[in-house]
Amino acid sequence: MNNPFVGLVIYLALMAAVAVWTWGRNRTREDFILGSRRLGAWVIAFSERTAGESSWLILGLSGALFAVGLVEIWTVIGCCSGAVLSWWVIARRLREVSGEQGSITLPEFFVQVSGPWGRQVRVVAMLIIVFFFAFYISAQFIGAGKVLKVTFGLDPGWGMPLAALVVVLYTLMGGFVAVCYTDVVQAVLMVTTLVVLPAVGLVLIAREGLAVAVALRATAQAASLTGGLGGWPAAAAVIGGLSWGLHYIGQPQLVTKFMAINEPQAVRVGRRVAIGWTVLAYSGATLVGIVGITLVHGGLLSPGDMAAVGADQERILPVLANLLFPAWLAGILIAGAVAAMMSTADSQLLIATSTLVEDFWVRALGRPLSPRASVAAGRLVTLAIGVAAFALAVTSDDLIYDIVSMAWAGLGSSFGPALLLALHWRRMNGRGVLWGMIAGAATTAVWTSVPGLDELVSVRFVSWIVALGACWVGARSVR
Repeated sequence: MNNPFVGLVIYLALMAAVAVWTWGRNRTREDFILGSRRLGAWVIAFSERTAGESSWLILGLSGALFAVGLVEIWTVIGCCSGAVLSWWVIARRLREVSGEQGSITLPEFFVQVSGPWGRQVRVVAMLIIVFFFAFYISAQFIGAGKVLKVTFGLDPGWGMPLAALVVVLYTLMGGFVAVCYTDVVQAVLMVTTLVVLPAVGLVLIAREGLAVAVALRATAQAASLTGGLGGWPAAAAVIGGLSWGLHYIGQPQLVTKFMAINEPQAVRVGRRVAIGWTVLAYSGATLVGIVGITLVHGGLLSPGDMAAVGADQERILPVLANLLFPAWLAGILIAGAVAAMMSTADSQLLIATSTLVEDFWVRALGRPLSPRASVAAGRLVTLAIGVAAFALAVTSDDLIYDIVSMAWAGLGSSFGPALLLALHWRRMNGRGVLWGMIAGAATTAVWTSVPGLDELVSVRFVSWIVALGACWVGARSVR
């Protein structure tokens, strides 16, 4: 019984049960892509939050805090603020407008407000989603490989295919409904992991008489809110952290959940649930990093533990779980990291699928599909995208944090300013949407490919501001 595999098997069995239960609930394309807008506030809130907080939160952010310290607090503040802003500014209005339009994808929403530029908008949106989602989904598979390696001793060559297989299977079986209901399970597991693990770690720290403040001050610049930097580099570090929040508004895997809620009035309840979950989860991820620093400084991590972390700080959470809990319980808690990966990868797989089937094949090429054929095509495309993302994952050596940062910036800047103005500015039009999407994607690509630019000013900040300006100039250029 005292085996970490027990927890993982329990978790995977739950995912399989949801997939089987939802198999027969997909009879039309709207069922598969948007759940026919029949899901309630709690389900949508949990699904939206877990789709937004991937293995980047549990592994990437906690690992970054462990590596550099309190300077990452600005990222925490930015992300929490962005989630709150998205639910307050976007959620209800998007649900109302998309319901009136009958739009079931974000590109289709943009097409409906773009007039004569609709065709160009649809094609550009499709290309942006497929390109950046390939990297984003691959980051989730990389995260699963790290967790399964540290906890269960599985070589990433086995761990990543296992994670990819599970995600692809339940997504293509159950579609949007399966994604949302599995996200509920994953949301509970993620927040439990991020609350219980640091709480037990803090108890151990108190029992051993360690001082968090002393450990932070003794560990490089960990106690500094600017990472020990001054002048513009310090300002750039703060801006870079806060800029994560700008991009919540434009993430297709998040805003589509707003379109799917059963009624606009339910947004109020969903907002409360989402904000509460976000505060708990981000507080927990912050404490995981701080607990890790303190235990290392106090000498409570063995040479074997430190070897497991190695040069990859993103392994600190599974290492702490193995240290603080019996093996079977550690397996359940670490399944929270696997859940974080799956809850984002499944939503992104579904968005990429809906973009290629609904926006490209049916709308752009004008080839309508029967309800049954639409669902079958969606499942086939989901499988193909999953295979492509897995291939990208096995050939990448980058950290989850870096991959997600690039994809997050590209998606958020391409769609966020355009969506915000389309919902709240009467003069917004198709040219503004098109210029904003191109500017956001192009700026992200250029800024991340030129060495040194991202350290000077974060790509997340620059790409969003440039895209916002392009939207405004493009919209006003039409008389």
